Amino acid sequence: MKATWIWYPSDFEVWLGNKFNNRRTERGVFFPPFWKQDGHWPTVVFTKTFVSDVEECIRIMAEGQFNVSIDGHLVSACPSLLFPAGRHTLTIKVWNQASPPALYIEGKHIVTDATWLTTYEDKIWIDENGVAHGSGIYVPVGCWDFNSADTPPSQYHLERRPMLPVNSEEIGNGMLYDFGRETFGYLKVEGLKGNICIYYGESREEALDKEHCETLDILTPLPEHRVSPCSKAFRYAYIVKEDDADFGNVSMDYEYAPFDAKKSGAFRCSDDELNRIWEVSAYTLDLTTREFFCDGIKRDRWVWSGDAMQSYLMNYYLRFDSECVKRTIRQLRGKDPVTAHINTIMDYTFYWFKSIADYYDYTGDLDFIREMWPKMVTMMDYVLSRTNADGMAEGKPDDWIFVDWTDFPMHKRGTLCFEQILFLKSLEIMAQCAERFTRSVSLPDYAALAAALREKVRKAFWSNEHHAFLHALEDGSLNTQVTKFPNMFAVLYDFATNEEQRLILENVLLNPAVEPITTPYMRFYELETLCMMQQQEQVLKEMKAYWGGMLNEGATTFWEKYNPDEHGTEHLAMYGRPYGKSLCHAWGASPLYLLGRYFLGVHPTKPGYEEFEVRPVLGGLEWMEGDVPTPKGMIHVKMSKEEVTVSCNFSGGTLIVANKEYPIIANRKNIVKL
Repeated sequence: MKATWIWYPSDFEVWLGNKFNNRRTERGVFFPPFWKQDGHWPTVVFTKTFVSDVEECIRIMAEGQFNVSIDGHLVSACPSLLFPAGRHTLTIKVWNQASPPALYIEGKHIVTDATWLTTYEDKIWIDENGVAHGSGIYVPVGCWDFNSADTPPSQYHLERRPMLPVNSEEIGNGMLYDFGRETFGYLKVEGLKGNICIYYGESREEALDKEHCETLDILTPLPEHRVSPCSKAFRYAYIVKEDDADFGNVSMDYEYAPFDAKKSGAFRCSDDELNRIWEVSAYTLDLTTREFFCDGIKRDRWVWSGDAMQSYLMNYYLRFDSECVKRTIRQLRGKDPVTAHINTIMDYTFYWFKSIADYYDYTGDLDFIREMWPKMVTMMDYVLSRTNADGMAEGKPDDWIFVDWTDFPMHKRGTLCFEQILFLKSLEIMAQCAERFTRSVSLPDYAALAAALREKVRKAFWSNEHHAFLHALEDGSLNTQVTKFPNMFAVLYDFATNEEQRLILENVLLNPAVEPITTPYMRFYELETLCMMQQQEQVLKEMKAYWGGMLNEGATTFWEKYNPDEHGTEHLAMYGRPYGKSLCHAWGASPLYLLGRYFLGVHPTKPGYEEFEVRPVLGGLEWMEGDVPTPKGMIHVKMSKEEVTVSCNFSGGTLIVANKEYPIIANRKNIVKL
């Protein structure tokens, strides 16, 4: 039997998330998150009852100090323990203030695995529903290998490999090093004598601007072979000597989350620019996939729910790293009691609910949904406690109503239609889960709440005059501003009727008079909405113009924001700072999802690809070909104007072309002539 390290549920993610989110600096100054950070339980008890005909020698290891008892009686377990024959209960209590208490037991039959129970107090055992008992087990895959006594959870780190700059030049009293494209890791300086200052830049301009660059280091000569103390995001590093300082070779340790290329998604087509857009999107997502899915690797380096929501979807079409999805969802939720919205942002709480539903659709992993269900309930309890007199979600003074960064005036006060549609979707998800999971306490009638909210939102915000959902209710009056945000989510979340969708497409989404979206964040949803409405040709043009525009500006990864009307160094500025914009931002990689989901057309129709559709659309391309990873294996799609070919090694699929359906037979090429 294989042993693995176990711990209290989500404690590892909470602890690692605190380390992760507190790495941010601004010009070398520590910059922690502004939201509540939970901690792991310092004392945890693990227990399991075993029945055996023979006694067994077992080895017990723990991260922390521990004691052992058999049937409630303390015993000595150093250096090993002889566990008696018969029916006996083994209990280990572990204390560790520095990192999550974790346990590893090796024996012939007695090992730590998913069947153990755990609690942070001796009286109550917590189960997978949060009621009676529970396991802190986390079954790692890939590089998250905690299946060995030599790989305890607290020692986890990303992998590294050496990289050299592609160019260097002397400028003033320093040297500028160019690593060829945006990268992430630790700068290494050999033979250092005296002190140096290192100014990092995602752009050449930023690295050379010693006064305003966002990231810097000061290195001193001990030890001689110096490595920057913290990982950094940069393409350029400008090293400036102090007094008579000197140094030798400069390189870096590139830090990354490994993946299996053979199990990864792929895309190629007749358009070379679109191929480049896909490749740069993949590199962007890989850089922002770290211990968790983060936002931008230079500035925030935090885990944000809205950013992560999109990363999950892109990931399902690139690496299908379901473990990173689970880690991120757990980290974002933290522990009870709930005292604020996730990241303090109301919409980010709603995206958290949606991300769990998406995870189940793509993976079919019901055990994780069962694990999250108690925390979904208490999170929704918090949301419902803060609704207004009409039962709608309205921001309180301590809430951040984000929606998007906009280049046009948009009020974010009052009752926003956009927020109600996200709230409605969250209630619908809760209603679906409540049908499957039971608890010992009564639950709100989520289905009834959703039905009532649906009726109120349409009555309050739909305008027959504007043929659109209007912006907000403010102080009892209707703000008649028309934006794309509520309207595209009304389509995405199946809120708008067929006729309303037609009107929204014509009067909002394709209407140049409506203010444009200039962040990749909301362009993700805008273009997804257009794809859902069979507008792939329009989406292809916009992808080439928008993401191709960033490539034309020299982007090697995709940005936090792109406005085609800006020029030169204007593209680097944001938040009132000349280099405040992240030039490698997770939500910039959305073509991965759009091309996999709506051009190759692959998506599950039953959880975990038990059943799935392939509905390919060329959208103006001559041909395209790609791979989509799934829990069951790879789905390969190839399409030209003459034929479509789909192949995979599992059944349950349906190919849909020209409104005709064809069963996808496993382990063969399924060819349909057009």
